[in-house]
Amino acid sequence: MTDTIDTKNLLDWITRYRDAVVEKREWLTELDSAIGDADHGANMARGMNAVAEKLDATGAPASVDELLKVVGMTLVSSVGGASGPLYGTLFLRMGMAAGPVTELDPTALAAALRAGLDGIVARGKAEAGDKTMFDAMAPAVDALDAAIAGGAGLADAARAAADAAATGRDATLPLVARKGRASYLGERSVGHLDPGAASTAILFETLAAAIAS
Repeated sequence: MTDTIDTKNLLDWITRYRDAVVEKREWLTELDSAIGDADHGANMARGMNAVAEKLDATGAPASVDELLKVVGMTLVSSVGGASGPLYGTLFLRMGMAAGPVTELDPTALAAALRAGLDGIVARGKAEAGDKTMFDAMAPAVDALDAAIAGGAGLADAARAAADAAATGRDATLPLVARKGRASYLGERSVGHLDPGAASTAILFETLAAAIAS
C-alpha cells in the first residue's frame, strides 16, 4: 500500500461525505434550527447530491485539480446560504494547490487542505472561537500537519485530523457565536453545537475512512 491518496480515493471520500451528510441531514438541520436558518442539513445534502449527479453524468476527471474543481464549482452553484461558497472555496483552493496530478502524498494533501482552509478564512473572515466551521477545520489541518511532521503515515495523520475536528466541533458548544446568523442570538447561542463545525467534522471523518479503506 503506497502512502498516497489518488483520484479514486478522493472520489471515495466525496461519495462517503455525500452519504454521511444525507444520513445526518436531519441532525445538521436540527443544530441549525437552534442558532441559524434551519437549512444547513438540507443545503449540504442538496449540494453533495448535486456533486454526485455531476460526477455520475460526466465521469470523474483523471486529475486531482479537475476533480476538486468540479466539486467546488458544483457546491458554489447549488448550495444556498453561506455553506455553498465556503465549502466550494475549500475544494476549489485544494484543487488549485494540488495541481494537475493524479495522486497526493501526505505533504501535498496537507498543503491542499491548508490552502482550502486559507480560502475559507479569506472568504468568511472567521477566527478561532467565532463558533464557525473554522473551529473544527483549523485544528484538523493543524493536527494533520503535526502528525505528518512527526513521521505518521497518511492513514494515521488523517485519523488525527478527524479526531481534532471532532474535538473542535464539540468545543463550539459553550461559545458565543460571533459570525453569521447565529451571532444575532448573542448569549443564546451558548449550549449549541455549530452546524458548520459539525459538517466539517463529518468531512474529516469520511476522509480518514476513505484513506483507511
